[in-house]
Amino acid sequence: MSVTIIGAGLGGLTLARVLHVHGIPATVYEAEASPTARAQGGMLDIHDYNGQLAVEAAGLMDEFRGLILEGRQAMRVLDPNGTVLFEKADDGTGGRPEVQRADLRQMLLDSLPAGMVRWGRKIDSARTLDDGRHEVTFEDGTAVVADLLVGADGAWSRVRPLLTAATPEYTGTAFVEIYLHEAETRNPTAAKTVGGGSMITPAKDLEIHAHRESGDTLHTYVVLARSLEWFAAIDFTDAAATVARIAQEFDGWAPELLTLITDGDTAPVLRPHYALPIGHRWDRVPGVTLVGDAAHLSAPNGEGANLAMLDGAELGRAIAAKPDDVEAALAGYEAEMFPRAEEIAARTKEAADLTLQDMIDFFNQPQ
Repeated sequence: MSVTIIGAGLGGLTLARVLHVHGIPATVYEAEASPTARAQGGMLDIHDYNGQLAVEAAGLMDEFRGLILEGRQAMRVLDPNGTVLFEKADDGTGGRPEVQRADLRQMLLDSLPAGMVRWGRKIDSARTLDDGRHEVTFEDGTAVVADLLVGADGAWSRVRPLLTAATPEYTGTAFVEIYLHEAETRNPTAAKTVGGGSMITPAKDLEIHAHRESGDTLHTYVVLARSLEWFAAIDFTDAAATVARIAQEFDGWAPELLTLITDGDTAPVLRPHYALPIGHRWDRVPGVTLVGDAAHLSAPNGEGANLAMLDGAELGRAIAAKPDDVEAALAGYEAEMFPRAEEIAARTKEAADLTLQDMIDFFNQPQ
């Protein structure tokens, strides 16, 4: 038996690595042309109760420790006037060390044999064959037949329809992402405002989040609860006009916060948030399953990458434990994955109603 994995994100690569550790052949097909075809996003906090467990299962903990950005677990909460309401230093004891997503992905890629990931293979469709196996057709017209097919292909998975008719729906919020480079020298006000790790300024229907990433880069996530039609009325190809329109929503906020929007070095990028229904499940279909966002897409909550990696690790270990009864392995994996994902999604929904004091109390909890 060999495993066909669609998607070389963190979940798919963790699965591939764990299978490789256990001597189980697998091939990963990825739509991107190369590992550097696009930016891989910002920082991730990898939690000791899920993401790090996946790293351990992959046998890569030493390599992971080498990626950690020291000091980035620091956190501060400001109000729209710029007043610091809460601040917590990174004393090195927290269980959520920060790493760059691109570095984490490269770590996983480096751990796999050459040729295990096939680049530039964008999936067009997948179908079930008469013998119960599954055929994957790529946009270039080629196809593969999978003994075991795993969809690790994200929010708009082409493998998911083999299992369920569920599709993601817009949650009502979106990020507008902006980067500020060389912040300490070119924008010391912004650098001081963010501090050494992460900063959040929450308000009704809008927030500003910012992370200090590797080097001297600040990554701003402007959070807006607006309709898709509202965003569609903004011409995001006109960076200056977009910045002005987004900043207008924050009229009256402290200048040091607004600079995180207005003084960026990159054009604003819109990231609408979509989610599958909370508690989304499917009946067992022989020879196919899902991991990560393909299985349980949720609004951003700090858990998505962690859950995807844990999914990949747990599925890999389940297959390794029952190589002669893969259906039992898949059933066992799904039985644990479904409630785990549902719990996180429910907590995400509850977090949307948190008061500012609730948020501060949460950050004060031991981690």
